[in-house]
Amino acid sequence: MNMHSKKVLIAAPVDAVLTEGLAAFGYECIVHENISQAIAYELIKDCVGVVTSTRLQLDKDLIDTARELKWIGRMGSGMEVIDLEYAAIKGITCFGSPEGNCNAVGEHALGMLLALIRRIVWSGREMEQGVWRREENRGIELEGRTVGIIGCGHTGRAFAKKLQGFDTRILAYDKYNCEGIPAHIVACKSLEQIFEEADIVSFHVPLQADTKHYFNEQFIAQMRKPFILINTSRGTVVDTTALLHGLSAGKVAGACLDVFEQEPLSGMDVVIAAQLTSLPNVVVTPHIAGYTFEALYKMSRVLLEKIKALP
Repeated sequence: MNMHSKKVLIAAPVDAVLTEGLAAFGYECIVHENISQAIAYELIKDCVGVVTSTRLQLDKDLIDTARELKWIGRMGSGMEVIDLEYAAIKGITCFGSPEGNCNAVGEHALGMLLALIRRIVWSGREMEQGVWRREENRGIELEGRTVGIIGCGHTGRAFAKKLQGFDTRILAYDKYNCEGIPAHIVACKSLEQIFEEADIVSFHVPLQADTKHYFNEQFIAQMRKPFILINTSRGTVVDTTALLHGLSAGKVAGACLDVFEQEPLSGMDVVIAAQLTSLPNVVVTPHIAGYTFEALYKMSRVLLEKIKALP
């Protein structure tokens, strides 16, 4: 492939393996990690490629500005930042790199779950205040629990792999992709089995029309027993008000949240944000599940290989 210094806008933090690899492949990289939408309109005009994360919305207007655009690469998953239908009409190839950060997300989901059920975060807060409570912080074990995983893509399967050593029973449901599920996972044809049997429910789905507020009052009502919610996918997959109602009523036994309907939390209703962050049965982190040093390298490497494979 003879590129002769065709321009690529790098609008996300990436590892040098990507920029150096693109340069060696004949691309000129314009690196602007802290880009704004307004600045992008100027920089993207003569670019053949864009590497983005969450800062840019590759909508119709921005795509139309980039008249030379041939491809868009997404660090991680979350393709909702790209108008995929319009990009397809324009003949622009779009791809993500969920293979690169799925392990990080799987580890984080497990870490949050253990921190919750063993009361590591809450007892640690108490210890900071000089409070020593053993009986009140007695935890529960993962062994023998049933975990329902909704979304069987890279991250869902990575989380299931982490759970293998804990002797849990794993149920998985995916509306689109249940092919090739490992033998240790029970593939469900509907959510009914998860509603009936799950002690823990973990979401690993993209944000699209049919997943917005996937977790809502109706979802909670269909769960047979109190359960723990884990969300490391997208914030608007969970109806926050419904979650708080479920926690208050005891239908939701606890929650592990890495993503939120408004990010950062300063954009959320003050009362709701305060409730989420102060409950003893809720563990929160600032959208860092897939945000490790290793994941940055792996996502960059995945994108480089996909770019090299373009015709």
